[in-house]
Amino acid sequence: MHHPQWSEGEGKRKEKSELLQSALKGLQYYLNGEKWSSGPDDLLGSILGILKKFMFFGVPGVIEEVPPVLYPAPLSQYDSVTVVKSSTAAPQDTPEAGRVSASKKRKSHGRDRKSGVEGRRSEAEDVQEEREVVPTRGQASDRWSPRVQLVSGATPSPSWKKGSSDSEVSDPEGGMQGKIRLYQARVRLSSLHCFLSLLKCVEKRVLFGYWSSFLPDAPTPGSASTLTLLTIVLKDPSPKVRAGSLQVLSALLDGSRGFLSTAEDVSVPRQAFTPLSATLAASLRELHRSLSLALLAESSPHTLTQVIKCLAHLVCNVPYQRLRPGLLSPLWKQIRPYIRHRDVNVRVSCLTLLGALVSAQAPLTEVAQLLKSGDGGGASEEGPCWLLQLCMCLVTKPRDGAHSDSDSATSPAHRNGPAAMEPLPVRLEAMQVLALMVKGYFSLVHNSLLELGHLCNRCLGEEDAYIQLHGSKLLQELGSAITQLYRAEGDSCLPLPQVVQFWSNVLNGPLTAALQDELHPTLQTSACDALASILPQAFSQLPDKSQVMCMTMLLGLTYGGNSAAAVRALGVYVLFPCLQEDVMFVVDAANAILACLTDCSSNVRTMAAWSLGNLADTLIVNMELLRSEVSDLLLLKMLTAATQASRDKDRVKSNAVRALGNLLYFLGPEQIVRPQFSSPIEEAMHALTSTVCSDVTMKVRWNACYGLGNAFRNPSLNLGSASWSADAFSALTGAVASCRNFKVRINSAAALSVPPLRQNYGDAAQFARVWQALVEALEGSVDSADFLEYRYSSSLRTQLCQALLHLLSLCQPEDLAGLTPSLSGHVGSSLVQHLTEDGSPAAEGKDGAVLQGRVQVASEALVRLREFSGQTHADTLVDFLEDVLRSLPGDRSAPF
Repeated sequence: MHHPQWSEGEGKRKEKSELLQSALKGLQYYLNGEKWSSGPDDLLGSILGILKKFMFFGVPGVIEEVPPVLYPAPLSQYDSVTVVKSSTAAPQDTPEAGRVSASKKRKSHGRDRKSGVEGRRSEAEDVQEEREVVPTRGQASDRWSPRVQLVSGATPSPSWKKGSSDSEVSDPEGGMQGKIRLYQARVRLSSLHCFLSLLKCVEKRVLFGYWSSFLPDAPTPGSASTLTLLTIVLKDPSPKVRAGSLQVLSALLDGSRGFLSTAEDVSVPRQAFTPLSATLAASLRELHRSLSLALLAESSPHTLTQVIKCLAHLVCNVPYQRLRPGLLSPLWKQIRPYIRHRDVNVRVSCLTLLGALVSAQAPLTEVAQLLKSGDGGGASEEGPCWLLQLCMCLVTKPRDGAHSDSDSATSPAHRNGPAAMEPLPVRLEAMQVLALMVKGYFSLVHNSLLELGHLCNRCLGEEDAYIQLHGSKLLQELGSAITQLYRAEGDSCLPLPQVVQFWSNVLNGPLTAALQDELHPTLQTSACDALASILPQAFSQLPDKSQVMCMTMLLGLTYGGNSAAAVRALGVYVLFPCLQEDVMFVVDAANAILACLTDCSSNVRTMAAWSLGNLADTLIVNMELLRSEVSDLLLLKMLTAATQASRDKDRVKSNAVRALGNLLYFLGPEQIVRPQFSSPIEEAMHALTSTVCSDVTMKVRWNACYGLGNAFRNPSLNLGSASWSADAFSALTGAVASCRNFKVRINSAAALSVPPLRQNYGDAAQFARVWQALVEALEGSVDSADFLEYRYSSSLRTQLCQALLHLLSLCQPEDLAGLTPSLSGHVGSSLVQHLTEDGSPAAEGKDGAVLQGRVQVASEALVRLREFSGQTHADTLVDFLEDVLRSLPGDRSAPF
């Protein structure tokens, strides 16, 4: 029995709403516990159709005409919105509708004369008006009457200055109609929550096909628009439902960069069909337009926060470099007033959006201009940019104005500094934005380098661990940005004395205390990473006490409880030119790295193996000096440790085998002949060859090939006669001929072209096997099942040709019989074509240099082979090389 205050029709509507809400909650519970598996039926499309239908349940003036099953694009489907007409009179015949229509006409004329943000604001007024109208009693959904009459052309007041709140249901008459609308809004909200659960259990690539059912692809002024999530965002009277729709939209956009990367809207001639790239671009532009309207029209702080968060998700996933510029400038201008919003969550979300803007495919020309000008106007080349100043003020200056209730809700344990300071979430987000600006647009902010250094010192000196951590991370980004700038441009933009001053200030500040803070290991890790980001040129000019402090701190931390970051930083320092000749530091670093290689943590061992690889590189760079300074005992320890690490996890292996190759190259003849080195050398070579042949990741295999190539460079290892030689050549020839990864083939071919002497390749049979493997690899260099490998095919052919010509330059009379079978017929013609590829005289640059190198090697080989004239098969090789040289660029007067 219905409540006596409810009419029979109202009672049924209430019961229907409650039943639908319960059913949707049940479906949500089911989805929360399931991992969706696609099947041949239309279950997913049916669920999406149900959810879309009830997202609009009870929205005034809209009938939910949604097909029972949704299908992924490009299948067409019926999807429309029907505006309900009054049964007694047309809407235009009513005084209320006349006023609304006249108001809209006046506004439309006003908009025609407007452009830019003001035009957007006028359009936002229409959104506010449509959202705020409610049906009168007795005409539940026949027509709307305006609750608030906005003046045409007036700029809506900022939401934080409004006196009235945007409640979930606004009903001036109250009573049963308001409660009915409340129940209907709960149904819509339950449907959106159900959609969120569905998004978590269905793969994004599957749902991407249904985007066209929920996202608009173009505005349709003057006619009923397609039902989409943006319809709810702009039209639904309930702020909670609008917020729920924005959460769903954010979840759809999150992680969609790969799907949206094909979007493009360049000016092209009109075609008979619209390509997917253009459709996606139109949809993205409409998303920007609609969310900008929602930003200006929204009055609920909670929903406003969701609008801004949704914009941040959109910005992070849009391929702006493939779209016409102009999407970000209006957004940049519109978000600025909300940074001073009284609600802390709104302020934080604004900073999140600004961070997304400066990190989206950075650097973007449009964003760079906005950073220079501050407000999108004329560019200003001098002085710090507006956003930099804003974020620094938010971190360090007291806040103007009173805090909102949401500020006071912040836990005292998470507040920092005096009460007048910005709340901790705002300060942390401002630090994030600063770090993103430094990472993406350092050339625009490096003039404030010293000020940013002082900011880092101030943050590191505060008591709150979160502020300290963000200060350390900003310092790390600054160091990395300085290093990258010097690699690209040298000191033309940022003088070295200024960089030295920056690091002197930092190293004399509270960074040392952060390095010693054992209570906060994450802060210690970040501080180590900051030390590792010092520009090598600047480190060499720091005071001796600062250099010693950095080295001592890192060496000490490798033996502590937070050794992963410290040993990685040591791996950076051993590559500093000023430290590569410091024998004592090299030895201390080696011992610290070896200690970390036995750590129980795989992360520590991974960092240690990487650092050992760098240390081995340093040994090669300063071979003459360090061979006489590094003890045999330390060399044995490094060789044994690297061999043991090559049996570890793949992340450790990839650097261990790199280190092995360099260590074998570094060994001097006096060490190789000593008995204590015999077994470690053999075990090291076996580790390299077995890794090349083993079923490991391709990165490990091509590093092992690289390691073998470096080992082959040591003439004292007796390559060719040593017991491990045959296995090494067998591993490399197998990899070069059959590995599906072209980078492995490239490194194996490079290793096979390293040995400088004919005897290094063993007997004639082995020499022929190496030759044949290279020929097979060259023939197969154009075939790959993996499309991504084709980008390496040219480099592979270049390396294979170099290896083949190298073998020809070393071959002896006894080798001729093993080479000639591949020089006749189709294979021979193909070899000539590969060896003379791009051999036109117009070849310039790198390709031209490579071809000239081929000419030189082939000419030298031809001279040697002519010495074998009269011997069997010698003439075949001579004819082959003459054919190659005729097709290569060079001196045509040379006799062949």
